[in-house]
Amino acid sequence: MKEAMLYEKLEKNSVRCNLCALHCVIPDGKLGVCNVRENRGGTLYTLVYGRTITQHVDPVEKKPLFHFYPGSMAYSIATPGCNFRCKWCQNWEISQMPREQHFVSGYQASPEQIVADAQRTGCRSIAYTYTEPTIFFEYAYDTSRLAHEAGLANLYITNGYMTVEMLEIYHPYLDAANVDLKAFREKTYHRYVGAGLQPVLDSMKAMKRLGIWLEVTTLVIPGINDDPAELRDAARFVAQELGVDTPWHISRFFPSYKMTDVPPTPLATLQHARQIGLEEGLHYVYVGNIPDDKSQDTFCPECGNLLIERQGYWIVENKIRNGRCPTCGTSIAGVWEN
Repeated sequence: MKEAMLYEKLEKNSVRCNLCALHCVIPDGKLGVCNVRENRGGTLYTLVYGRTITQHVDPVEKKPLFHFYPGSMAYSIATPGCNFRCKWCQNWEISQMPREQHFVSGYQASPEQIVADAQRTGCRSIAYTYTEPTIFFEYAYDTSRLAHEAGLANLYITNGYMTVEMLEIYHPYLDAANVDLKAFREKTYHRYVGAGLQPVLDSMKAMKRLGIWLEVTTLVIPGINDDPAELRDAARFVAQELGVDTPWHISRFFPSYKMTDVPPTPLATLQHARQIGLEEGLHYVYVGNIPDDKSQDTFCPECGNLLIERQGYWIVENKIRNGRCPTCGTSIAGVWEN
C-alpha cells in the first residue's frame, strides 16, 4: 500500500487517475480498470508497490531493443496487472491476474533490492516489462531514480497508454522504450484491447520529443491487423512521425489466451510486412518470433554492410564502432557502448 502519484480528488470522495489515458474516475472503495489502483476514502493507492511477480535476467534484444547497448543484459521485473485486455496476451496469467483471479500475488522487493540485484547480476539496465509497467509507475519511478544513481539505464516495455504528464515526470530517468503498436485501426483497439489508438501515437511522439530512445513492435495477427494497407499506414506513421531511424519490429503471432483458434502468422505475411516498412523508408525493420533469419540482423542503411549479426536473442558479431559503420562511416542511430 502506497499513495499513488498523478491523481486528483473529486466530489464525494471520488478520484480521477491521470496515470494512463483511460483517466479512470474511481468511486470510494473501488478499483481502476487496471485493478491495482484503489480509492480508499478519497485517497488513491497503488496495490503493487514493491510486489514483483517475476524477476529475470534477459538479453536486451528480448525486449526487443536492438539499438540500445546490444549484447547487454537487462534485469527485468513486473508486477501483476494491466490497463489493457488484449485477447492475444502472451503473459495473461500475470497481466490479468488481478481482474480474473481477484488477488495480487508476488514477492516483496524494494527498489534498493532491485538495483542491487541488477548490479550483482552484471546487468547494464533495468527493464520494466512482461505486464504493463505504467500500472506500477510509482515502483518503477523510485527504482529508476536509484538505478540512474548507480549508473544503470532504465527500459520501459509498454503498450504506450500512459499520459504525456506521466512521461514529462519520468523522462529524466527513462532511457529507452519499446512501444507495442498493436494495430493501426481505432476499431481494433476498441474491440480487442479496450482502449484507443490515438493516445498510443501521442505517447510515441512525446517520447521522441523528450529524447527517449524508441523502438516499436507490432505483433502481426492473421485476420486482425495483417491487412497490407493497415501495415503500410503503421510503417508510414513510424517513418514520418517518429523518424526513419526508428527500428520497427514485426513479430510473429502464436495462439494464446482467448485466441487459441487463430493460426500462427504465415512467414510470407511477415516478410511482406518487412518489405512494406522498407518501402516506406524505414532503415531498420526486423522480424521476430521466427527461426533464424537475416531479417534480425542490422545493416548499414547507406552501404548495406552487415553491422550486427544475431542468432535468436544473441549477438554473433557487432562491427559498429563509435556509433558508425566501419565501412562508410555512416552514423547508425542508437545508443552504443563504443
